[in-house]
Amino acid sequence: MNLPQSVYDSRPWIQHYGSMPAELKTPEYNNVVEMIVRSAEQFAARKAFTAVTANGMNGTLSYAKADEHSDAFAVYLREHLGLKEGARVAIQMPNCLTFPVAAFGILKAGCVLVNVNPLYTAVEMEKQFIDSGVEALVIVDMFADKLTDILPRTQVKHVILTSVSEMFPPVVKQVIKLVQRYWNRMIPKCEVQTTPFRETLHKGYELKQNRQIAVKTYWEHLTRDSVAVLQYTGGTTGIAKGAMLTHGNLLTNVDQIHATGVAHNDERQEVMLTALPLYHIFAFSVNLLAFHHMGGNNILIPSPRPISNLRRAIENYPVTWMTGVNTLFNALLNEDWFKVYPPKHLHAAIAGGAALHQAVAKRWAEVTGTRLVEGYGLTETSPVITFNPLEGKVRPGSIGVPVPGTDVRIVDDQGRPVPVGESGELIVQGPQVMLGYWNRDEETAKAVKDGWFYTGDMARMDEDGFFYIVDRKKDMILVSGFNVYPNEVEDCIAKIDAVQEVAVIGVPDQGTGEAVRAYVVKRDEVTAEEVRQHCLKALARYKVPKQVEFRDELPKTPIGKVLRKDLRQEYLQQHAQ
Repeated sequence: MNLPQSVYDSRPWIQHYGSMPAELKTPEYNNVVEMIVRSAEQFAARKAFTAVTANGMNGTLSYAKADEHSDAFAVYLREHLGLKEGARVAIQMPNCLTFPVAAFGILKAGCVLVNVNPLYTAVEMEKQFIDSGVEALVIVDMFADKLTDILPRTQVKHVILTSVSEMFPPVVKQVIKLVQRYWNRMIPKCEVQTTPFRETLHKGYELKQNRQIAVKTYWEHLTRDSVAVLQYTGGTTGIAKGAMLTHGNLLTNVDQIHATGVAHNDERQEVMLTALPLYHIFAFSVNLLAFHHMGGNNILIPSPRPISNLRRAIENYPVTWMTGVNTLFNALLNEDWFKVYPPKHLHAAIAGGAALHQAVAKRWAEVTGTRLVEGYGLTETSPVITFNPLEGKVRPGSIGVPVPGTDVRIVDDQGRPVPVGESGELIVQGPQVMLGYWNRDEETAKAVKDGWFYTGDMARMDEDGFFYIVDRKKDMILVSGFNVYPNEVEDCIAKIDAVQEVAVIGVPDQGTGEAVRAYVVKRDEVTAEEVRQHCLKALARYKVPKQVEFRDELPKTPIGKVLRKDLRQEYLQQHAQ
């Protein structure tokens, strides 16, 4: 018997909102730039961004200086390069001071920002540049050598070169460059014509002053319906697609993020540790936009690998918030320095991007004395859909309740709501849902039906309105007709003290159709049989891994999400004979 639609329409999750409104007002601003400019006016003297290297070297931008630099960059794009409103401009760099300046400048120019993973291969870069129609690119020097062969086949006409140490104090910048170039040999030779980022700012300031340009004329007419960002999906389950996120999508999600966490902010300036890459939608919306809007100081980590790269930032700055994925938090908990001296000003840590293992959340609370709360979102939803309230009962394994103004349902294959407690596909409706996929009307039609976005994630809702992700629909394993969800098996295995990381996939099996196969990274000695015996105590026999393989490491995306599809592809290739 199907659940009456009225049960979902009644939004049982609202009872957990406390003083938070069930609906949000229309965003205060017409576009994201208005919000950025207002923050610069309100918090002009505050530190906005502090980039910290592994050895503790740093550079800082105030709110006022970030605003001035991004104005200059906007003028450079429009006046010197001659880009038109709506032109696509790509950013391809790790966390550094250039990122917010370039991102804000692109939006101020009325252009569309395209975030590109700096670790992409030349082939992946070419595909995204061609698909998005990028005309200008801001790229970090460490990866610019990939452009040599692909640039002529793209529409990219202008390449702007930056570095991780851009806008650092001169002496510090020079030391970092020398280390990168001659000791680590991290800076390859770039054979395409480029313009140094510092020159774009000089030219922008010059043009702005000589022509008396009011930057506001570039962006003041942009509306909430205007496309702000082309954010490409992670591609963990297939070909990446460009989600068109409007100014309204991003503004709404900032308001939703603000509503869920504002009660926990102190009057003093909040400090956010940003180890996740800003080019990823999680950090872009939560860390960059929402936190900037609140007047916080973002501590930017260029690379969180090895995890010890975070040590100086955590020791030297009063971090009050941090975001990450399960693997990042797990790695920190395996560091002696972190366990002995955890961040003492921390309010809470927010996990997203991949399933949070309950064992990691429990250990985090024990070590830091704070909650590690899981949220849920997708590239296509700007990204936040659900959050876990920081007060009240801890609900292990839950992704929480929908953010204000958002409706969520669990449906079967025919799109009909399923009973409370039963699994189905999670679908969402709200003002943060994308406009559609860039130049992919058919893909948009498959994903958005009757105003609902179909996430492809399997989930369930309990009687209180809390949601739980079961797994990706595509990752579900069918063993003798029974559904097995990798997340459940992974969470079970992760509870073994000797296990550091785990990934579970389904592989072909003549007897059962598919079999459960686990890949385990060990912290201490443990055998395959011990893993299986542990699972037998907590899982039905058909869910217990038939095969266990030990690895030194697991394949991951740049934000630390385990790539099950790579493990599956590798297995199929090895057993194709």
